Amino acid sequence: MLRSVLAVLLLGIVPVPLVPIEETAPSLVGLAIAPPAEIIEINQYLSASGVIILDMQSGQQIYGKQVQVERPMASLTKLMTALIIVENHDLEESVTVTRESQQIEGNNVYLPVGEKFTVGDILSALLISSANDAAHLLATYHSGTVDAFVEEMNRRSQMLGMKSTNYSNPSGLDSVKQWSTPQDIAWLATFALRNKEIRSRLEKRGLSIYSNNGQKITLVHTHALMHADTSVVAGKTGTTDGAKQCLLSVVEINGKEYLVVLMHSQRRYIDMRAILDVLEEGEGEVSYLSPEKKSKNPKKPKSVSLDSLVSLVSLDSF
Repeated sequence: MLRSVLAVLLLGIVPVPLVPIEETAPSLVGLAIAPPAEIIEINQYLSASGVIILDMQSGQQIYGKQVQVERPMASLTKLMTALIIVENHDLEESVTVTRESQQIEGNNVYLPVGEKFTVGDILSALLISSANDAAHLLATYHSGTVDAFVEEMNRRSQMLGMKSTNYSNPSGLDSVKQWSTPQDIAWLATFALRNKEIRSRLEKRGLSIYSNNGQKITLVHTHALMHADTSVVAGKTGTTDGAKQCLLSVVEINGKEYLVVLMHSQRRYIDMRAILDVLEEGEGEVSYLSPEKKSKNPKKPKSVSLDSLVSLVSLDSF
């Protein structure tokens, strides 16, 4: 078991509920978070500039740091790509890998050109291995062109009430026209995780997929803490020069689930372990401390050796 690192006193804030809102489209439900309460500054202990933690059962925001500030979102973008695909396609549909999809920069699983895979298998490559070639292939399969798919991504985000998000590509590559906030990502993730096809893939540590001719592609989850002995049960990573390190994690402690979104982190797994330490030490409960009860000298994080992070850093690239 990996040793706990960076124990930190997360602040308590007044719980902020998620308020369901009806959308204009039938059978679609969005999520809106009320403005966060005043927070107590302990943010120097987390390298991420944007953080949100939600109690997934009650829908309460229990921690927030610059939750409405727009930033590049890297491969957290792929949550929207996946949502559009599962809402519109039978996962047994067959898709032929195009040469164009293999010319996309960034992290790829190198699906063999000309081979056929099911939509479900390509979706697995998208969400487990964060494959940019899978994102491009699904986008063009659905809409014909990437531009047309991006238009649908932006329409869908507006329907969900994501007012501070804009997409310009389906994979999350840096663009001046692509941004989101921790709050919007939390809305999207909460909605997307209701879909069993999305959730089941975000929970898988690894998987092998096969083309119609039997060519095998091995997928490995890019979230390092999914491979460690932690309370993280599902997640999605994202890394670009502009976005730095992004991380979405579903944490389960004593049957209670939390959603954690980190954006623009310098050390996302250390940040995440700090959060896990607090949640686990409190046995799944986070105290809601009033400002007047907050100590002026919060507990300093524990130090961590480089050796203890080797297994965390090994997958810290996507």
